[in-house]
Amino acid sequence: MRGRLIRWVLPVVLVAAVAVGAAMAATGSTHARAGTVQTSKSKSFGTILVSSTGRTLYRYTIDGKRVNRCSGNATCAKYWPALLVKAGANPTVGAGATAALLGTIKAAHGMRQVTYAGFPLYFFAGDTAAGQTKGQGFESQWYVVNTKGALVKHAVAANAAKTTPASGGTTTSDAWG
Repeated sequence: MRGRLIRWVLPVVLVAAVAVGAAMAATGSTHARAGTVQTSKSKSFGTILVSSTGRTLYRYTIDGKRVNRCSGNATCAKYWPALLVKAGANPTVGAGATAALLGTIKAAHGMRQVTYAGFPLYFFAGDTAAGQTKGQGFESQWYVVNTKGALVKHAVAANAAKTTPASGGTTTSDAWG
């Protein structure tokens, strides 16, 4: 009986410990020095919004102005942590960003989510270093943000001309035309 109880309880305790650690890591990484929003030059997407640590900021196409539709979904919030500030604190604007476009909306646990042009901002958990844009175009719903607060859905023209299909691959016109 005792052996069966240990085999059942031990995995539950381990999963709970991992979940708490992941939640603490995600919360710590989303604060990004009082919610500073600044810009950085991306080789692929032009000038985009980033945090004070250089991590890329994203918008979710399902969100509305001043509405976060990710926070109610644990999986979404796990992979797309919000850029947060403590309630009562103001986000700060860094180089290249526009102060008038910066704001906040209510978030969980007494926090505020940083918005730009009214839309909530997020990080992508898969971006582990400054300048990465691995979340770009994810499920055709997550995109980097330009300095006006608009979604950047495609690479800038200078790099788009250099992109070619893989040899032997099928292009859209070949497949449908």
